[in-house]
Amino acid sequence: MINQNVPDQIPLYIDGEFKQSNTNDWIEVTNPATNAVIAKAPVTLDSEMAEAIASAKLMFQCWKEVPTPERARLMLKYQHLLKEHHDELATLLSSETGKNLADAKGDVWRGIEVVEQAANISSLMMGETVENVASDIDSYSLIQPLGVCCGITPFNFPAMIPLWMFPMAIAAGNTFILKPSEQVPLTAMRLAELFEQAGAPKGVLQIVHGGKEQVDYLLSHPDIRTISFVGSVPVAQYIYQTGTHHFKRVQAFAGAKNH
Repeated sequence: MINQNVPDQIPLYIDGEFKQSNTNDWIEVTNPATNAVIAKAPVTLDSEMAEAIASAKLMFQCWKEVPTPERARLMLKYQHLLKEHHDELATLLSSETGKNLADAKGDVWRGIEVVEQAANISSLMMGETVENVASDIDSYSLIQPLGVCCGITPFNFPAMIPLWMFPMAIAAGNTFILKPSEQVPLTAMRLAELFEQAGAPKGVLQIVHGGKEQVDYLLSHPDIRTISFVGSVPVAQYIYQTGTHHFKRVQAFAGAKNH
C-alpha cells in the first residue's frame, strides 16, 4: 500500500504488477498546503509504455469474451471497497491536491457513483432489433468493445475523473491505460490497488506516469483505439487534433465551464 507520509518512488502498474520504473527522470509530487515533497513519480520509459500497451492488447482478447454479468460483479465488489476506503482515499487525495477534506470526500464519492453505474453494464450493452425496415429486411445492432482505451486525467479531480473512465470502459469489455496527472498520481495508484483487491484480472488496467512525451506516445500508438481526456482548452485541442490525426476516437472535455 502507498504510504502518503513518506516520500517514495511511485511504481508503475503494468500487467497486474506494481513495478519500479527504470527511468532516471522523476517528477516531485508535493503537498500544496506545505510544499513538502510527498512522493516522486517516474517519467515512464518508452519500453515501459510499450509493455503496458502490449499487456492491455493481449488481455483484451480474452476480457472481451467475459460475460457482462461477470464484469458487473467485479464492479459491484469494487464500489463496495471504494466505499469502505472512502475516507482514506479522501485523505490521500487531500494531501496531493490541497483540497479540504469535505471537498476531497465529494471528489471520491462522485467517482463511486459512476462505478455503481458500471455495475449495470449488462443493460447498457444491449443492442437493438427492428423488423421490416424495408421489404423483407430486418435490422439489428450490436454493442461491442473497441480494444485498448486510454484516459488522460487532470490534477483537480484525481479520483472522480479516473473513475469516470476506466470502470465504464473495462466493464464494457475494453482494457485501459490510465495516465494520471503527474501532479496527483498517488490517488490513481490507490484506486488501482483497490481494483486489484476487488479481483480485477491482470492486464485490464495499466497505469503509467509522465508528461507530454508520454501523452504523445499514447496518442500515436497504433494499438490504442480511443482516448478520453479532461483538462484545459489548449491541451484538449492538441489531444483531439493529434489523436484524430492517428485515426483514434477522441473525447476531449475542455475547460469544464458550462459544458
